[in-house]
Amino acid sequence: MQIDHQAMVAAINQTMPFGKYAGRKLLQLPEPYLVWFHSNGFPEGKLGQQLALVYEIKLNGLEKMLKPLLVD
Repeated sequence: MQIDHQAMVAAINQTMPFGKYAGRKLLQLPEPYLVWFHSNGFPEGKLGQQLALVYEIKLNGLEKMLKPLLVD
């Protein structure tokens, strides 16, 4: 998966628009929530792609490295 810097920063800063964690940045979602999406299917479109990227970030232990890129 080739991803550019801007797309990654946009993904981790995207706000979850629905569900139990609505209003949280995607990088702040709990890993089990992302694992559930991975097992049951990510939503269609850009949000699904961003959730899949954040899943991979967390799976590979990169979350702490990217936290400084979160925008308040």
